[in-house]
Amino acid sequence: DAVFSPRLAGFVLDAFREGTRVGDDAELDVLTPREREVLQLIARGYRYKEIAARLHLSVKTVEAHVSSVSRKLQLSSRHELTRWAHERRLI
Repeated sequence: DAVFSPRLAGFVLDAFREGTRVGDDAELDVLTPREREVLQLIARGYRYKEIAARLHLSVKTVEAHVSSVSRKLQLSSRHELTRWAHERRLI
């Protein structure tokens, strides 16, 4: 049986937590806070109209944000955006 001291266990847990934090991805840094918010809602399955209502935006503005996110991340579909967000634990 392997036994870790509480101090060593703390270091290991801290390192693991830091490695899985949202925002560690350089690609994520290119998105504005609003684009991240829209991306998270897309990944949760919200439709453009629902996102617009939730964020008090027009549907056209939501479409523009999704287009911008897609361009910046070089992804071409809602499915790819959702997978990308899940892989980075954004939701």
